This record gives sequence, structure tokens and C-alpha cells, in this order.
Amino acid sequence: MPRRTIRLRLTTLYGGLFLVSGIALLAIMYTLSKTVFQAPRPPGDGPVSIPLAPLGLPPSHTEAPVPEALVALAIMTVVSIGLGWLVAGRILRPLRVMTATTRLISEDNLHRRLAVQGPGDELKDLGDTIDGLLARLEAAFEAQKRFVANASHELRTPLTLERAMLEVALADPDATAETLRATCEEVLAAGEHQERLIDALLTLARSQQGVHHRVPVDLAQVTATALRRPMELPVSAGLKFAPISGDPRLIAQLVTNLLDNAQHHNIPGGSVSVSTSRIPGYAVFSVTNTGPVIPAAEIPRLLQPFQRMGASRTGDRSGLGLSIVAAIAKAHYAMLDARPGPSGGLTVNVIFPERPNHSTVD
Repeated sequence: MPRRTIRLRLTTLYGGLFLVSGIALLAIMYTLSKTVFQAPRPPGDGPVSIPLAPLGLPPSHTEAPVPEALVALAIMTVVSIGLGWLVAGRILRPLRVMTATTRLISEDNLHRRLAVQGPGDELKDLGDTIDGLLARLEAAFEAQKRFVANASHELRTPLTLERAMLEVALADPDATAETLRATCEEVLAAGEHQERLIDALLTLARSQQGVHHRVPVDLAQVTATALRRPMELPVSAGLKFAPISGDPRLIAQLVTNLLDNAQHHNIPGGSVSVSTSRIPGYAVFSVTNTGPVIPAAEIPRLLQPFQRMGASRTGDRSGLGLSIVAAIAKAHYAMLDARPGPSGGLTVNVIFPERPNHSTVD
């Protein structure tokens, strides 16, 4: 069975429309020749025919030459099908070019674009849409490559450090129990850093998969629980009832990461303020610190994995904290608003919808 291409269907449509129109025209002409062009019969005389020469019909005939018209209609139908085939091919030529170019694009040459030329019609809109999709895919592939490279580096560094410390300790012939014990403690510390990094990577991966099970969560209660941990800097809290629906573990991780980020990226003697509130249809979690000055242009970069603004004084320096926050916010259809403070530091607002529209609330 031959393939029913769009060109064939358009050609069939053009030919069918012409055939139906021609048949309708013949029917109208035949009806008119039987009714309009035959004069009324005078009393007592035979029928009087009106000359049909102005209409291109022989004067001696009172009816349209139906057989000849049918032959002309058949010829014109064939001609219209041929012209329809050519016109359809001309119209669909950009589609063939886009199809051929798209087949040549793979993950190795995502930089290629269709670059459809011509007027701003639907076909050019389609080509531009595909080019936009390719640009997003290229950015996603590049981000994935950077993520894999950075994760490999972050995981390899503590392993290399542990190996070097163990080799130095074993190569020392005068090593004592105290020096070996100190080396083991350093190896354990490096292993703990590696565990935190792996946990952060797992949390990031889980949050990027979306939230499949939702339960009612109060942001104020989650924040109060997180504030029970020992804090390095004073924290002022204004917590009001802020109900949402989401994954409690991921929400707790988001709050903890933002509090840790506000503590670690701060100035000596600085402070942190945190609040939860409720506006119609939304619940808001906000945290502000008195850290160093951060250029506004740097904030989008800091939300990507393994990106840092200088070295933190304490805690995890993997650069995954804010990227995990961004992923969790996205999984809950929340808006993440991060902006620098007027005299330094960072203000982060996470605005959660109370009832997400894009997922099923259990």
C-alpha cells in the first residue's frame, strides 16, 4: 500500500474540490438552459427559443451540450490534479528541507539549526520553534556534561586525599599509634565529606524527578524544627501558619539548605532572619542574611550545581545547596525569588502554591 503523504492528500483535495465545483457548475448550467433560456410559448404557436450565442452555445440548440462539457470537465480535472501536485510540492518544500536537516542532527551536533527562510508563515514558525527546542536541548546537554564532570571531580578529590594520607602514613617507618590514629581521623573526616556530597547528589536527583506523593505540610512547623539545631549565628524568626501540599522530606531539606547557606555565607557577627507567611492561594518561606555583597548577575549562576561565591567558612562546600533548593522548589511548582540585599547578603523567597494545579494532591 503506497504511503499517503501530505502532498498526495493535498493533491487529492485540490482535484476533488475542482471536480465537485465543476459538476455543480454543469448542473446549474443545465438547469438554466431548461428553465431560463426557453421563452414562454405564445397562445396557439409552437415553442420559441431564445438564441444562446452570447453564452457560447450554438443558437440551434436549446440545451447545453452536456457530453462535450463532461469531456471538458474530465480534462480540467486531470489538469487541476497535476497543478495541485506541483503547488503542493512547492508549498511543502520547506517541510522536506526541515525533515532532511533534522535527521542529520544528533547529540554530537546540537549546535545545528534549521534556519528556515521565507515569509513569517506557519512553516517558518514551526522551524523557529524547532530551533528553540534544539537550543534548549543543547543547553541541557551542556549542563549535564558539566554536572558529570564536576561531580566526578568532587568525588575524586576526597578519594585522592584519603589515598595520599594512607600512603604517607604507611610509608613512614617511625609512625606511632598517635600519628596513625590522627591519619585515621583525617580519613574519616574526608569520608564524611564524601558521604554528605553523595547524599546531596541523591537529594538533587530525587527532587528533579518531581513529587509523586503529597501530604499537608506547615512551613512554620518545618522551620521551627530546623531552628532547633545549634546555630552559629543568631536567627530571628517570625513564623506564621503557612500550609502547603508536598513532600515533607524535600521541604525540610529546602528549609535546612537555605538556613545553612544563610549561616555559612555570612560575615562575622552577622545575623539571619527567617519568616513564614500566607497570602491568598500561596504560602511564603523567606530567609535573609547579612553576608557579603553579591552581584545580582551572579545569582542565576549560584542556583546551578557546583557553583560557589567564594569559600564558605564552615560546612559543605560542594556548591549543591542552592541548586537543591531550586530543584525542590521546581518540583513543588513554587517560585524561587533570590535577590541581593541593599548592603550585602541575600534574600530568598520561596512562594509555594497551596494547591498545585499540575499534579495530583493526595
